[in-house]
Amino acid sequence: MIIIPAIDIIEQKPVRLYQGDYNKKEVVGSDVLSIAMSFQNQGAQYVHCVDLDGAKSGKKENAKLICEVAQSLSIPVEVGGGIRTMEDISFYLDNGVSRVILGTAAIQDEELLKQALAKYGTKIAVGIDCKDGIVVVNGWLESSEMYYVDFAKKMDELGVQTIIFTDISKDGTLMGPNFEMLKTLKSNVKCDIVASGGIKDMTHIKSLNELGLYGAITGKAMYTNSLNLEEAILYCQEN
Repeated sequence: MIIIPAIDIIEQKPVRLYQGDYNKKEVVGSDVLSIAMSFQNQGAQYVHCVDLDGAKSGKKENAKLICEVAQSLSIPVEVGGGIRTMEDISFYLDNGVSRVILGTAAIQDEELLKQALAKYGTKIAVGIDCKDGIVVVNGWLESSEMYYVDFAKKMDELGVQTIIFTDISKDGTLMGPNFEMLKTLKSNVKCDIVASGGIKDMTHIKSLNELGLYGAITGKAMYTNSLNLEEAILYCQEN
């Protein structure tokens, strides 16, 4: 399993939210690029960036900064948030980003997803963010009324190779990921699954590793120092 440190961005600043609530944001540093560089220096194999302004507005709000980060690092960067058109996808992939995550667009525009998969293949991942098992969209502000397992199976059938799964009730809480939902997902699809949200410490990393997942995204745990990034990476490399 690979450990993927996350940087959520609002108005070009690195932030953390609590349960996806934009009103409960906390700025976690002065500079997105220096944080990304520190992750690389600690041995990260991937960095996860989310344009939270974009997720809400449906436009690329922090794209220039995210591309600057991608071009400055020697490890791959993936990005999600506000990516709704082929132009958006191509912009990121042509400017240094290695993988684009579609969330709202994957649900609301199946044609776009098919087109993106046909053109870019494994460079397209799908984010499944859910609340009470139901997938939510538009910066987690609206419900899609679709059950997460049904949606994941559909993504699998379309050829999506990587799914990033978040139970919003766990995100930013440090109370642990939703292991049951992740287990259910793993037994229903062939895609690589990345767990996101709720990770606090090494016990959570070990439990996720035992599920045989492809990756785990961690944010708040690193910023509050309840998880040591280097230790987590080393553990996964050795196990």
